[in-house]
Amino acid sequence: MLYNERQTRILQQIQDVLKSGGRVQPVVSESLCSALAYILQTSQQVLEELDLNMYEVSPQGKLNLIPAVTNCRKAVFGNCDLSELHCEVVASALRSSPSHLRELHLSDNKLSNASMSALCDGLKSPNCKLSSLRLYRCGLSEISCSALASALKSNPSHLTQLDLLGNEDLSDSGVSHLCDFLKSPDCRLQILTLYHCGLSEISCSALASALKSNPSHLTDLSLSYNRLSDSGVSHLCGFLKSPDCRLQILTLRNCGLTEVSCSSLVSALKSNPSHLTKLELDNNSLSDSGVSHLCGFLERSDCRLKTLTVRECGLTEISCSSLASALKSNPSHLTELELCCNRVSDSGVSHLCGFLEWPDCRLRTLRCTRCCFRGTKSHYKEAEEPHAAPEPRVADSRLKALKSNPSSHLIELDLKSNKLSVSDVEELLDLRHSRLERL
Repeated sequence: MLYNERQTRILQQIQDVLKSGGRVQPVVSESLCSALAYILQTSQQVLEELDLNMYEVSPQGKLNLIPAVTNCRKAVFGNCDLSELHCEVVASALRSSPSHLRELHLSDNKLSNASMSALCDGLKSPNCKLSSLRLYRCGLSEISCSALASALKSNPSHLTQLDLLGNEDLSDSGVSHLCDFLKSPDCRLQILTLYHCGLSEISCSALASALKSNPSHLTDLSLSYNRLSDSGVSHLCGFLKSPDCRLQILTLRNCGLTEVSCSSLVSALKSNPSHLTKLELDNNSLSDSGVSHLCGFLERSDCRLKTLTVRECGLTEISCSSLASALKSNPSHLTELELCCNRVSDSGVSHLCGFLEWPDCRLRTLRCTRCCFRGTKSHYKEAEEPHAAPEPRVADSRLKALKSNPSSHLIELDLKSNKLSVSDVEELLDLRHSRLERL
């Protein structure tokens, strides 16, 4: 009993020193880190989180803390220059009985094939109960992806999140290996991030085929910044229209898509509309005709979409008119809309305000950064043509819309980098008396 109390006291003292940023002790020694690692390892209490970057110590001091991974539930070892030896220590923690580790973040470490092979020895252990594995920007190769897929197939039922963002060398062949894991009937993966992994339409075909074999668990799929093209999305839609598909979040930013992809997506989502709640299509050449296709889905009563982002998609006021009309038909679900970096102009905003006035509108966030608003145009016209009727300004429309709907749910309004006059801003500031929290 006395030993446990003393151990707890020493542990607190050492952690206080390490977190002090050098204020308690000018130099935090690497040996002190080793002492802390030992105490954490042998403590009867399992540490909730071990984040090496929260300690103000040298790089080697951080590495000396790694053995404590055997007695923690979440390990964050990002950007720590991990070696094969360190991966073996982590693997040992995954193999231990019982294994406490549930979340493992190794991002921003250059992991060689040998390092990944060592890690995979732990992942395939039946004692491993890891639920979240984040390996973004780890320089993984196709060979590493093959080893990872093989390990996860050996022990597939616990992992629910896999993040491989920024591993540009994975390529289609790497994802092909990963699909062997995804199609396993025991795979329970819910979140898969393959952002910026050097993929093409070939990966979409492989993913769709694998996910159709085991469709009911995945809820969040990110394929942004891969050159998937319209044909890739067409393959993916084979999965989306599956009646067992439960996908809630689909992220396809900067994937080389056009209005053709919008048509394919809408066709698939109409077949299975009730699960998707977030759709991100930023930085694609969708154009107004693409948004027109999307509106065919948005206006359906069984559409449950809450977030739609179409930033920098070549849209004009025509898209705003289409969106406003569709959302009036089904106004109660969408809570976040992003239209930044599109030339929607003042008239486009006026169309959107027609939706904001709608009593059933539930929109909470509207982002229109760099949308070519010309809030001062009416002042210029009055100066040039004193007897001409002034055109409505952005602020006028916005105030009218929100005052017409006193039960407005809007809490965030982003109008950065638009040409608003001082009087526009003054009138917009009146919205502070509404529910707005960010303007």
